[in-house]
Amino acid sequence: MAYTIGIDVGGTFTDIVVSTPDGRTVVAKAATTPADQSDGVLDGIALAAERLGLSATALLGTTARIVHGTTAATNALLEGKSARVGMLTTEGHRDVIEMREGLKPERYNLRMAPPVPLVRRGLRLSVRERMRGDGSVETPLDRASLNAAIDHLAREDVPAVAICFLHAWRNPAHEIEAAAAVRARLPNAYVTTSSDVLPQIKEFERFSTTVANAAVGPVIENYLGRLSRRLADAGYGGELLVILSHGGVASVAEAIRLAAGTALSGPAGGVAAAVALAREGVARNLIAFDMGGTSTDIALVRDGAPTLSDGKTVGGARIALPSLDIVTLGAGGGSLGKIDKAGLLAVGPESAGADPGPACYGLGGTSPAVTDANLVLGYLDPTNFLGGRRTLDADASAAAVTRLADALGVGVADAAGGIHRLVNTRMADGVRVATVRRGVDPRGFTLLAFGGAAGLHVTAVAAELGIARVVVPVAASVLSAWGMLNTDLRVELTRSQGQLRGIDMAMLARSYAEMEREGRERLSWFDGEVVVRRSADMRYGEQVFEIAVPLDDVAQDGASIEEAFHRAHEALYTYALRDQDVVLVNARLSVIGRLPPAAAGGMGTVGAAPASAKGTRRVHLGGWTDIPVYDFAALAADQTVRGPAIVESDTTTVLLRAGNVGRFDARGWLDVTVQDGATP
Repeated sequence: MAYTIGIDVGGTFTDIVVSTPDGRTVVAKAATTPADQSDGVLDGIALAAERLGLSATALLGTTARIVHGTTAATNALLEGKSARVGMLTTEGHRDVIEMREGLKPERYNLRMAPPVPLVRRGLRLSVRERMRGDGSVETPLDRASLNAAIDHLAREDVPAVAICFLHAWRNPAHEIEAAAAVRARLPNAYVTTSSDVLPQIKEFERFSTTVANAAVGPVIENYLGRLSRRLADAGYGGELLVILSHGGVASVAEAIRLAAGTALSGPAGGVAAAVALAREGVARNLIAFDMGGTSTDIALVRDGAPTLSDGKTVGGARIALPSLDIVTLGAGGGSLGKIDKAGLLAVGPESAGADPGPACYGLGGTSPAVTDANLVLGYLDPTNFLGGRRTLDADASAAAVTRLADALGVGVADAAGGIHRLVNTRMADGVRVATVRRGVDPRGFTLLAFGGAAGLHVTAVAAELGIARVVVPVAASVLSAWGMLNTDLRVELTRSQGQLRGIDMAMLARSYAEMEREGRERLSWFDGEVVVRRSADMRYGEQVFEIAVPLDDVAQDGASIEEAFHRAHEALYTYALRDQDVVLVNARLSVIGRLPPAAAGGMGTVGAAPASAKGTRRVHLGGWTDIPVYDFAALAADQTVRGPAIVESDTTTVLLRAGNVGRFDARGWLDVTVQDGATP
């Protein structure tokens, strides 16, 4: 037996979860190191090894699998630090990525500046060639035109090249030939083609995704290459896997090839954890509520399965790869309280991040963050942060909040309480976006809280939304890293069908066969069980947008597939139009390699007998009051804790408010009933 390690790099902390051969779970948190995330990863592994009584070398030498979630691609896009990209495209189409889809993201904002393309116009170069929509060649690839464009990119010394030719989704021959020529001339450049990244129709989405892939490709290649070498030097001889935006994991080589697929790498681990806990019996319908240091990520798990979307916009770049449907807010423990232009209190989206962090970290931060407000309100123990490895500076928090309070003309506790309540309201609105706007009533779901800051806010968010049940795992602060140990290898493939009416079953069968062959080839290094899942993007003939239709349990004939679409459309929109033409736009295939999961039962210890409160703490809940404090690790199976109370561990603090009743489940979580009337 061997260890497995999950690693989640967040905006403030890098979380490490080690699943031991005897089924235990050991966790560690290290400060994220933005300049080089691999430093924080190695620091966290060393801390986890210390908790196991091992050296980092001994731990890594007996580890079979490491799964990693990284924010490297996300940060590069959000901070404008992606690679400089050169683009080769069909003559006359170099402005597709600038014209976009003709719609503004905020259509009623008259002052909104247009998004800045990832490739400046001088590096968007035309090549004389043209494929038709049926895959036939209208204009052969002109080598003189191609060579002239490559010469220009060579003079500009671009580190990445995106090749986006018209209708390459149908026939990639010209893109393949052009890529070979670029690699021969620019051997050190990261080269990617649209037919490899996203072989489907809709030119802007295909071009934009390919350009984003080129922009973050060198960043991911450098980072994962460096981390792989450092892990190998430290004694690790296994496979490093990377979680992708769709929630599955992939090899380093695959993550580098499809670098844009890591844009939601970190949050995907939290959704994987929610799916695993649904499987463990928490609930079939969950709202994953992940509040970290920089942001809050919210996602739905319905009937035990996550919801996928057809892509996201990150830093203005449209990435149309399959991804988990996650709503992200700039609201976390590091979110800063301030006075806005109207003279009102506001919180976020600006964050103190890992450096300097909230004022209480003592690293130079002077603005009050949500964590500072929670410390002023008495919700946190300043001597028990990270299990006592870091002492929070309560005086610095008080000073930061006092400056804001003076500017607002209110008391210090009122200012801190305002920050706390305002961030709760923002997160409740985020849950509404993830549920109500998608036609889902959140009151029928269980709110699963995790991330370092969630436990202090989740019961108030639930009360505001009318959600009756909250679950907080013992390992809440590192649950995303744990979730990475509970997902599978996954390759997502797509083929556009192209016909305007009806379903060409022969073409569809060929597409699925080609995709399955390609997916199995990409997983050829894996010797475990491999399963295949089929679906399709479909719409009515007069519609613009498609919906995803699962086809695994559908007979492979046109009538059955059309009926499956009608039923799916009716489930989503309450009606079906069976007399209208049905269009199957994209065939999709998931090739999944099954990996052994980590056990939820090893998340924490279970006390032999109900534990008494270890003390009291003076907190502000509408007024100052003393409430009992319980040790999460000492709770016995089925022990009940009634609010107001605090339940805390080395890395998690849960605030139970008046009317809340928490029951400890021996499988590793606090099950909280949020009664009507709980103070938000």
